[in-house]
Amino acid sequence: MSKELTKRADNYSEWYNELVVKSQLADHSAVRGCMVIKPYGYALWENMRDQLDKMFKETGHVNAYFPLFVPKSLFEAEEANAEGFAKECAIVTHYRLKADPNNKGKLIVDPDAKLEEELVVRPTSEAIIWNTYKGWIQSYRDLPILINQWANVVRWEMRTRLFLRTAEFLWQEGHTAHATKEEAIEETVKMVNVYANFVEEYMAVPVVIGVKSANERFAGAEDTYCIEALMQDGKALQAGTSHFLGQNFAKAFDVKFSDKNNKLEHVWATSWGVSTRLIGALIMAHSDDQGLVMPPKIAPLQIVIVPIYKGDDSKPVIDEKANSMMASLKKLGVRVKYDDSDNARPGWKFAEYELKGVPIRVALGMRDLENNVVEVARRDTKEKQTISLDGIVDYLKNLLDEIQQNIFDRALAYRNEHITEANTWEEFIELLDGKGGFVAAHWDGTGDTEEKIKELTKATIRCIPVNNKQEAGVCILSGKQSRERVLFARAY
Repeated sequence: MSKELTKRADNYSEWYNELVVKSQLADHSAVRGCMVIKPYGYALWENMRDQLDKMFKETGHVNAYFPLFVPKSLFEAEEANAEGFAKECAIVTHYRLKADPNNKGKLIVDPDAKLEEELVVRPTSEAIIWNTYKGWIQSYRDLPILINQWANVVRWEMRTRLFLRTAEFLWQEGHTAHATKEEAIEETVKMVNVYANFVEEYMAVPVVIGVKSANERFAGAEDTYCIEALMQDGKALQAGTSHFLGQNFAKAFDVKFSDKNNKLEHVWATSWGVSTRLIGALIMAHSDDQGLVMPPKIAPLQIVIVPIYKGDDSKPVIDEKANSMMASLKKLGVRVKYDDSDNARPGWKFAEYELKGVPIRVALGMRDLENNVVEVARRDTKEKQTISLDGIVDYLKNLLDEIQQNIFDRALAYRNEHITEANTWEEFIELLDGKGGFVAAHWDGTGDTEEKIKELTKATIRCIPVNNKQEAGVCILSGKQSRERVLFARAY
């Protein structure tokens, strides 16, 4: 398969689709709208998952697992949540197939195996979890409950794209229960900041932390906090959300507790989640026309060593040095590979690892050994340098940190250059159609105006940034008074 990609400037969407497949992150499935995450892509997800899991546990959370299937009556209990997800739900109605008597070798649904109650394949787990919490919570001593689960969910999307929007995807979902409103809000804010720290520090993607408008918030939530990232084509991508659910689910499932005064109160709730969509964000924020650009902290492979040799006599000498270097790097926790396979030439390997976004490539040949040097190539800048073998391990370890910071700085500069103020409707349209990115504009705070802007431009309010500057102004569409700017963008 050719490694050459469609150029981003020619067709950004096609570039993305090709890159996901050619870099062996994922592939299309026999099930329409679903994806196969290949080993390289799953290794990336594991690195992201493991770091997030560590951060969750450091903030007092524990993991559990709840069923994939939700009885329809439970799903309907919280009306706003049920209505919000209804169009995306997959439903199980029967539990058995049988041979078709009229068509040998074919199977049909057994009409005698109809379920007494239909089951929703979870699009999100609030319903099944809060029904469970009812049996776990009686007293304030049972609170807080701080649970996360790593799972898959199904949302029957009609227009799909690998990682960004698929009918089934992997994610984590935290579901917590608290004795007070203040404690639940504190949890909501804490977790959106955990997400922001992870995405910026490990994925090297700068984000804006904000609150969703009423029209954009999670179905069944009182407030939704989010992190919004900007992709290289000027579109925004919601990278994570944390929801203050108030007492909505506790009331729907009658989850009460006795407080310290022995008074019955409904529990306060939160939920929060990120998904494999983060991989899509990573690709679109950093990668180029030659392939992926991986931040070292979560790259499946951080360094690859490629031998350059002619004839079998020199290979054992190169092997000895390469294996020694690799062992020293592994002791420092570096994910490193020595690719001495003989099924491809070095040039092909260079292109392959460039496509896969490996942060550092080391080329080692006999002449290098004689001169006590090695060639080091950086994926982020494509720079090549000849480096002394003396102290090479420490050099490479430090270079990984330098690359991580450079990737973030580059993305941050792009993001900051693409937050632009608009003061008139004409400016607003011009920015959306031309420069793209986040457009900071005044909005009158009404859902009707928000919907009208979306209808006219396909741009949505991505968030109202936390600690947003308060300033008097007029709404770009209605001309009504406004007290602050919000961030609009076209989005994935």
